[in-house]
Amino acid sequence: MDCYAVLGQPVAHSLSPRIHAEFAAQLGTPLSYDKIEVAPEDFAATLARLHTENYCGLNVTQPHKLAALAAAAEVSDAARLAGAVNTLIRKGTGWRGDNTDGDGLIRDLKQNLKLALASKRILLLGAGGAARGVLKPLLDEEPQELVISSRNPWTVEKIAAEFKPHGPVHPCTHIALKGFSFDLILNATSAGLSGQAPKLPPGVLTKGGACYDLSYGKAAEPFCAWARQQNASLVSDGLGMLVEQAATSFELWRGKRPQTAGVLAKLRG
Repeated sequence: MDCYAVLGQPVAHSLSPRIHAEFAAQLGTPLSYDKIEVAPEDFAATLARLHTENYCGLNVTQPHKLAALAAAAEVSDAARLAGAVNTLIRKGTGWRGDNTDGDGLIRDLKQNLKLALASKRILLLGAGGAARGVLKPLLDEEPQELVISSRNPWTVEKIAAEFKPHGPVHPCTHIALKGFSFDLILNATSAGLSGQAPKLPPGVLTKGGACYDLSYGKAAEPFCAWARQQNASLVSDGLGMLVEQAATSFELWRGKRPQTAGVLAKLRG
């Protein structure tokens, strides 16, 4: 039986084994999928061991996405731009690193939530790996405006300059957003992990605008609560993104893309 796993610390909470079990059952392709908790100092050695043990593919979650990029023998353009790897595909001499987060986000926004992105004003909050992983796919949708915002002006200015060849990205600090409004606000910060929502000026969400947190579960609750206070027309966490990016990983490993709607409905239930 082909073996797969998700690596992280912590990893006990991960829904990936359940998701991939659903995909495997749907497509009639038996496989095993493990949760493997790995300390950062053991990550490289664990990758080498799992390659020797003929694992076919791996998902990588926090805090190992940067280490996975450094350890990969090959890296996709998406992962190189993101500066992070969340999917590893076994090759003869090592692992090929990819990043499926951006694809997962766009599929969830457009297919599951029926949100139009072209010609919209989009605000992306955060300047870490999560934000970087979705920037290029968002630009490919040709929004009217894409602003990336964080508390640190230098970080977002650096990112905007780096992504300039792929489309216009405007850097901004949260406080400087006063007077601007957006059709869609995406939260890619880690503020929710400490029970906080990013501090944004009033009026930043246009009337009828939508809000989306790339996290799911408790980490998404503070931003989603803020979004409801702004009377957002749609408020969503990132559970659909998790399922969609998993389906993209599955396709990279197995050559077939599973259907996601039923799996997402089960998880929501």
